[in-house]
Amino acid sequence: MCRFTVLLLSLLLACEPSIPSVAQSPIKTDSFVFEVDGKKLDGLLDSPTTQDPISTIIIVHGYGETNVVEQNWFYELRSKFGKIGINTLIWDKPGCGNSEGEFDIDQPVQSSAEEVVAAVKALKERQIKGTEKIGLWGISRAGWIAPLAIQADPSIAFWISVSGTDDKENARYLLESNFLIEGRTEEETELLVSQWQGRFNAAWNGGSYEDYLAASTHIADDEFMKFMGWGGTASEQEFLAYQALFESGELVVDEKDELLIYVPEFKKVLASIDKPVLALFGEKDTNVDWRKTAALYRETIGRNPEASLEIKVFPDADHTLRQTKTGGIRELLEQQSRPPFVEGYYESMLSWLNTHQFGEGTF
Repeated sequence: MCRFTVLLLSLLLACEPSIPSVAQSPIKTDSFVFEVDGKKLDGLLDSPTTQDPISTIIIVHGYGETNVVEQNWFYELRSKFGKIGINTLIWDKPGCGNSEGEFDIDQPVQSSAEEVVAAVKALKERQIKGTEKIGLWGISRAGWIAPLAIQADPSIAFWISVSGTDDKENARYLLESNFLIEGRTEEETELLVSQWQGRFNAAWNGGSYEDYLAASTHIADDEFMKFMGWGGTASEQEFLAYQALFESGELVVDEKDELLIYVPEFKKVLASIDKPVLALFGEKDTNVDWRKTAALYRETIGRNPEASLEIKVFPDADHTLRQTKTGGIRELLEQQSRPPFVEGYYESMLSWLNTHQFGEGTF
């Protein structure tokens, strides 16, 4: 069953593969397999070909399935890191590629953070060059995962957050932003968003199935909702099963904002980060409310005297930091070919890494 609320949109287009020329490649890639809870996760470990590694970056995925090993995901990004002397580790999620286990589209972010911590441990146990300093690069949903991993393993040295999240559900912002881009009037947008909220409230606030249906009269048949795969209505059995997750405490809601909380006490988690952090956002991101996330980072990480926070916002950039006209989800998903990343995207990261002595070299 599709949840009535929505996790972050699966943006696998951000991870499109690139086929390298071996003779010109700035990285050497080897298989890297490690275990989490007795299950093997299959990944790739890159090392620079032109110098000894200075540090290591772990790539933390956003939402959705992965096909890292077979399709050589993030090759361009990994190569950029390699040019300045940085190893990169990336792997397929459980149940994806050759990784063991079952893929769970609603995998708890706490579970994903445990994978990151296990990967750090495996790197250090193997005494791989460049693992004296291990940092994280993560997009979207990784905005919840990375801070939890850093809290669990203080040895993690830095964090690059791309299109990161605040502590709550993003669907309301996504709908408000995209309904207007889709041509809905402000009145139509307000009605549709209020119905989305009504359906969600019926689930978490002890409402009846009839309450849920009453809030579905327009939004269930909306064309954008159908495009997103969120149209239609759930059965009473599905509704009650979802409602039970709130009654059991498995899912928690901020009663003031009426939004799902993904990481309880997230502000405290962020405030405890005493590392260098680089946060990159696209000004036309209609998936996550980057303004709220940036303000949250300033309020927490930015006030920690032991931390270093740099925030950069790119005009005309979407959720994946690629050039965009509208920033809308439909534009992102229906493009025949992926537009380039916005100017300065790679350079901002590589320069920051060099400045903080996690990398060294020209790019």
